[in-house]
Amino acid sequence: MTELVLRGISTLADARKWLYTPWTLVLLIPLFVLVMDPDQVSEIISIALKALYGTAPIIAIAVFLIALLKATGAENLVARAFVGRQAHMIILAALVGGLAPFCSCEVIPFIAGLLAVGVPLAPVMAFWLSSPLIDPPALLITASALGWDYAIAKTMAAVGVGLAGGFVTAALSGQRLFQDVLRSRKGGGCSSCCGQPFSGDVHWTFWDEADRRKTFRTEATANGLFLLKWLSLAYLLEALLVNYVPAQLIGSIVGGDGLGAIVIGAVAGAPAYLNGYAAPALVAGLIEQGMSSGAAMAFLVAGAISSIPAMAAVWSLVRWPVFMTYLALGVSGAVTAGVLFQLFV
Repeated sequence: MTELVLRGISTLADARKWLYTPWTLVLLIPLFVLVMDPDQVSEIISIALKALYGTAPIIAIAVFLIALLKATGAENLVARAFVGRQAHMIILAALVGGLAPFCSCEVIPFIAGLLAVGVPLAPVMAFWLSSPLIDPPALLITASALGWDYAIAKTMAAVGVGLAGGFVTAALSGQRLFQDVLRSRKGGGCSSCCGQPFSGDVHWTFWDEADRRKTFRTEATANGLFLLKWLSLAYLLEALLVNYVPAQLIGSIVGGDGLGAIVIGAVAGAPAYLNGYAAPALVAGLIEQGMSSGAAMAFLVAGAISSIPAMAAVWSLVRWPVFMTYLALGVSGAVTAGVLFQLFV
């Protein structure tokens, strides 16, 4: 009897946990439209399904890349960016950040380990700023939704924001507020499904080891579902934008070539509960409604750096001066990226 009760409690807890995921919104949005505007529900679902079908090959490639990097241990190459002179470390950290396969929770023990062994805050900040902005799967998804001009510009923005953040942090590191970096933490570990990376050299022929084959399967499944749920939500939101938000309204707020639209794009993107996989589809809908290219780029950059997982990772690890510096560098970098993209692309 006790075992049945405990199993029931566990089932209820799992169900409640599932309710706090994007899947809930994916189910509720069509139901809400069905109740409020039955004539449009088929159109909303059709737009989302067509977009998801068109992105399916990109999702498959992205899932394969993530699983390959995890199973081979290629993520260990990231650690090589944090040796040598500080200026060199900042440059390498910003460059490598765009290729790192770490999820937001997995960055916490990685960064904590670097800071604990004495790696300066500046290169860590460079990596932390550039890593959420772009990675190979996000690059492909951005290119699919917005075109290669946005994907390449976002990659350049990731490196630029990382470099700027690293060198600004290096200049501030002598200040008293930056002497005590790490927040005191009890316990530790990662609360998500992220596993620990393989140690040692990269092992490209991962299929000849059972543990690596298992890692490949686990990562492919987990990341496939991850991308599916976020892109499904993004395409539903895009369909809602196209159908219900007047183009004149979007154009009046974030349209045009002025600096104000870019700043608004960055400020709007900063608190958005979206990651680098879901944001491009939503931005595509905003652009269709009149959003300027500069505001779109600012939204993409600010939203990636200050997404809920990225912000939680930073806040859980470092003290508030470092957190506020991270946030300020991210938003200012987003505005700068938006202005440059508007001018030159």
